[in-house]
Amino acid sequence: MSDLYVGLMSGTSVDALDIALCRFHPQFEIVAAADYLFQDALRQRINQACLDRPMHLDELLQLEQDYTEFCAASVGKFLDEHAEEREHIRAIGFHGQTLRHRPDIGTTLQMANPSLLAEHTGIDVIADFRRRDLAADGEGAPLVPAFHQYLTAQMQRPLGILNLGGIANLSLFSEDDKVEGFDTGPANTLLDQWIGLNLHRTYDENGSWAATGVVNESLLRTLLQEPYFAKPAPKSTGRELFNMAWLEAALAQQPILEPQDVQRTLVELTAVTVAQSLRHPLPKLIVCGGGASNSLLMSRLSAHLPQTEVHSSDTLGWPASHIEAAAFAWLAMCHVKRDAGNLPSTTGARGPRVLGALYPG
Repeated sequence: MSDLYVGLMSGTSVDALDIALCRFHPQFEIVAAADYLFQDALRQRINQACLDRPMHLDELLQLEQDYTEFCAASVGKFLDEHAEEREHIRAIGFHGQTLRHRPDIGTTLQMANPSLLAEHTGIDVIADFRRRDLAADGEGAPLVPAFHQYLTAQMQRPLGILNLGGIANLSLFSEDDKVEGFDTGPANTLLDQWIGLNLHRTYDENGSWAATGVVNESLLRTLLQEPYFAKPAPKSTGRELFNMAWLEAALAQQPILEPQDVQRTLVELTAVTVAQSLRHPLPKLIVCGGGASNSLLMSRLSAHLPQTEVHSSDTLGWPASHIEAAAFAWLAMCHVKRDAGNLPSTTGARGPRVLGALYPG
């Protein structure tokens, strides 16, 4: 049996740890996948750590330890359920939890203790994927376009893949297979935070709450004035910019709005900023990430891209909610094989680089 790789991903929406067990030869296959929801207390602590506020070093260290213990326990449960595959696992790709992403000063912080995960599992762990790209003057993100290029190697170009995680990122493949990739702006992170604040839910299932509201055009115009949207690629962003303080600053310029109208406007913001990022008509756009299950958002993407066939990666047999975790399994494989994991055309790095660091199991 060929080597298997595990990918772990918890994104800026801070809802769950996504785990994907993958095979890459002779062809890509997600052998098994699962989501492990964060306990409310842990999720709240992570969200607090993402805010631009002072944090005691001991508090951060304890949070990192608790987060990694949760990841290790989740991986342990997952491997127990797939015990027959365990001996074939070559490495685990551990992204960690992004607390800060600051390409403007050449650094990023993904909270993780890969040594602890390696100790718990006895399996090699590859972690710290982004900083080598940053060291080479790249943005350190997005990293998934390289995986998207691998995934779609046999598919007709031009083609786009849109990942709707906390942040929306786009991979574009031209007819001659040139690759462009960048973050378009917010997706689930603001939607999840707004519904959490108003209805105490972790996310808006199928966009059903947003669907009860209407787009507030004045708020949408204000949000679209954000300079990031006009910035040329390569570019990357995160919760350092697109957070509740950013939204509340825009809301302060409006009369009091119904909460569901704000949610509906945030859906429209994601769809509009994705559509505006496409300079040329695209025949097909494959959507993955948690946002692919938001039927309202998917319908708005289709409405703003009338010449484009928009569909979920589920239709290709690629589970939309686990593609990003699979990407970090693939990046772990690239590290093991000493293959480059970045695409300079998407991150702006000086050249291809092997990403990550090895923590032996």
